[in-house]
Amino acid sequence: MEIINTIGRRKTSVARIYMQPGKGEISVNDRAIETYFPFELHQIIVKQPLALVGVEGSYDIKINLDGGGITGQAEAARMAISRALCEFDAEHRSALKKEGFLTRDPRMVERKKPGRRKARRRFQFSKR
Repeated sequence: MEIINTIGRRKTSVARIYMQPGKGEISVNDRAIETYFPFELHQIIVKQPLALVGVEGSYDIKINLDGGGITGQAEAARMAISRALCEFDAEHRSALKKEGFLTRDPRMVERKKPGRRKARRRFQFSKR
């Protein structure tokens, strides 16, 4: 039984996953996906690649998430699962690439600049 290990990233989130053929159990940081991601939207984001290629319930997935917020973590996990599916079966690659699940989103938070309150917001100006 082969275990595939892949990494996905989004903003400051990193997802390391271990995927193997099984019954379809998904655990996130040693908890069920329903308890880690209470909002159904995030659960759907994580399961999107499996639904797209039609292999829901075919693989056991163990996800280790680190850094960032809940949405960034869900999207990082989606990317890692997509990469693992490509390693299991190269035929899935074109469908996943078409949906953009294999492309790293380069958008990051813009840094704060000196002389500004935030990245672009200036300090409040008082005329008098």
